[in-house]
Amino acid sequence: MPQMGESIAEGTITKWYKKQGDRVERDELLFEISTDKVDTEIPSPAAGVLAEIRVGEGETVPINTVVGVIDGEGAGTPSQSTSSWTEKLPAVSPESTAAPKTPASPSRQARPTTAGGPPRSSPLVRRMARERNIDLSTVEGTAAGGRISKKDILTVLNTAETPTAVAPPPREAGAVPVETPPPAPAPAHAGRVHSEPMSVMRRSIAEHMMLSRRTSAHVSTVWEADMGSVEKVRREYGGRFEKEEGVKLTYMPFFVRAVLHGLKAYPILNSSVDGNNIVYKRDLNIGIAVALDRGLIVPVIHRADEKSFLGLQRVVDDLATRAREKKLRPEDVQGGTFTITNPGPYGALFGTPIINQPQVAILGVGAIHKRPVVVNDAIAVRSMIYLSLTFDHRIIDGAVADQFMAEVRKRLETWDERIL
Repeated sequence: MPQMGESIAEGTITKWYKKQGDRVERDELLFEISTDKVDTEIPSPAAGVLAEIRVGEGETVPINTVVGVIDGEGAGTPSQSTSSWTEKLPAVSPESTAAPKTPASPSRQARPTTAGGPPRSSPLVRRMARERNIDLSTVEGTAAGGRISKKDILTVLNTAETPTAVAPPPREAGAVPVETPPPAPAPAHAGRVHSEPMSVMRRSIAEHMMLSRRTSAHVSTVWEADMGSVEKVRREYGGRFEKEEGVKLTYMPFFVRAVLHGLKAYPILNSSVDGNNIVYKRDLNIGIAVALDRGLIVPVIHRADEKSFLGLQRVVDDLATRAREKKLRPEDVQGGTFTITNPGPYGALFGTPIINQPQVAILGVGAIHKRPVVVNDAIAVRSMIYLSLTFDHRIIDGAVADQFMAEVRKRLETWDERIL
């Protein structure tokens, strides 16, 4: 099991492309894994016969765990090939390959620390604990080697929010006891149903969304913009752009450019909250939400303000393609400072998206529709769009959010940048 990022401690086998006994060539796709950060396909490190599959589909194991055995000679039994395969593996401490503990309810007793230091956890977990005032020494880690995972923190939060049962008041002497009827059972669905477990990606999305709702004070503001200037540029340069540069001219680079303009004017929207501190990010790393058939993923354009318009279009195409082909690297989905999500192609007018933690704002882009609007006291037909900004009201006031949106709208409505 490869380590797909510095903070990744485990991975789940979601699919084997080969069966036990199949021939496999070097760099041929062997299996697919899913982690908290990314889904990806893993190529075979060697040519030979897949002599043994040790970790089945749906199983989660720590990094560096041997998940399969390849017999490089194409002969011999699995037990014979195992020794030769494992001799080539790097040395791994017993702690990192220990089997995950059975999940248990969170304990408030102090847990052992690692070599006299703080409990083992990822940077994400430590930030979550810091923001929710949770003492990690009181959290029972259920991941590999006693490591505290994001799931452990969410379990503590859910337990803290569950109301405790209230004891009935003592009965006065001589009072007639009243029998309290038992609670009615949840109604069972009488129709036909189909139940299946959530995928690893879906569980991760669910946890991330619930964490965001608990963390940030979500407020949304909706604006409309006239996309006439952008439409004119696309009509004028679209064909030439695709012919000369080899990429289709989409709307996304225009939105990214407009957002960058707004972030430079109001940098608090490119920040994060760390306890009682506001951390302003100097790099403008724009996340672009990509819808997949199995969920949603947000690859990141790092230092987007340093790229040309053509460079933005190329990187948008590249990230979206690799996201759908499961070829993203861990660094492709890390470090985002502001996110753009675009449900417009599906026909949505606007939505109120959930903030992508630890960011403090997200822009939702609706569909572009031609409709009648009033321009200089006259009715005209314009290509209009709704833009919705969800922001964290802990540090961003409504006035600042609207001033940011005014800059974004102005940039789109008065587009004057050359794209070629």
